[in-house]
Amino acid sequence: MEPDFREGDQVLVSTLNFNNLKGPKKMRNSFVGPFTIIKLIGKNAVEFQKEEEKFPSRKKNPTPPEIVEVEDSPGPVKKIINTRKIRLNGKDQRQYSVRFKKQTADKDRWLAENTIPDGNLHLRRLRASRRTEQSHQ
Repeated sequence: MEPDFREGDQVLVSTLNFNNLKGPKKMRNSFVGPFTIIKLIGKNAVEFQKEEEKFPSRKKNPTPPEIVEVEDSPGPVKKIINTRKIRLNGKDQRQYSVRFKKQTADKDRWLAENTIPDGNLHLRRLRASRRTEQSHQ
């Protein structure tokens, strides 16, 4: 007696002969699916529609924040205000909040150290000001 399957039917597949499933045999599901039949191949074989790949939501990461290049800067740097560490492409990176000359605070930008014009000079000033703040406390 042949099973009564047609193209488009949804069926469950027995896992009895699956060797690639992990875990103890008694804990595995006996059947997986449902799968949609897209083609009948002979008496005992069918072709299934491939399922879409699904990823757990914890594997999805938001896109990293954009680092502004020097060409986009609105002028020379007045001072560095603050620092932060962010994780970019799997690595920690330090960014600095930069205030530009003749610009208001809403134009401040977060830049990487190597993209700040005269970055060494401004970073020395920031570190010196933080040392004096700590010594006065």
